[in-house]
Amino acid sequence: MSIIKEFKEFAVKGNALDMAVGIIIGGAFGGVVSSLVKDVIMPPIGLALGNVDFKDLYLVLKEGATPKPYVSLTQAQEAGAVTLNLGVFLNTVISFLIVAFAVFILVKNINRLRKPPEPAPKAPVKICPYCLTEIPEKAVRCPACTSTLEAS
Repeated sequence: MSIIKEFKEFAVKGNALDMAVGIIIGGAFGGVVSSLVKDVIMPPIGLALGNVDFKDLYLVLKEGATPKPYVSLTQAQEAGAVTLNLGVFLNTVISFLIVAFAVFILVKNINRLRKPPEPAPKAPVKICPYCLTEIPEKAVRCPACTSTLEAS
């Protein structure tokens, strides 16, 4: 029975719940970024590079049952060809860079909104009249020159 109690305490802790919410939102954000890269960013880039569809950018390492040429990556895979999928990799790299940049901006803004820690109050000091060293206000002898000081 103690394992169930321990698990319940773990599951309802703020950190575990925050982590679960972060993972769920991160997964949804990943889907949005994938769509952004695949459907919005890559088509204009492909158009600018001469109607290249990046998801179909691949190299055939070994032909499949049907001989080349393959019009698309899907056709090559259906034929059983072994392919090096450069376009899919490129889309994934761009998705990663967008997610990493978005997380960077988010963390940067959160850190900016946090209050900087207040500096510790400085202990009151006085100046030794003989050697001009800063010493604690309640000191009766200077640690630098060992002069006896007047009580303040």
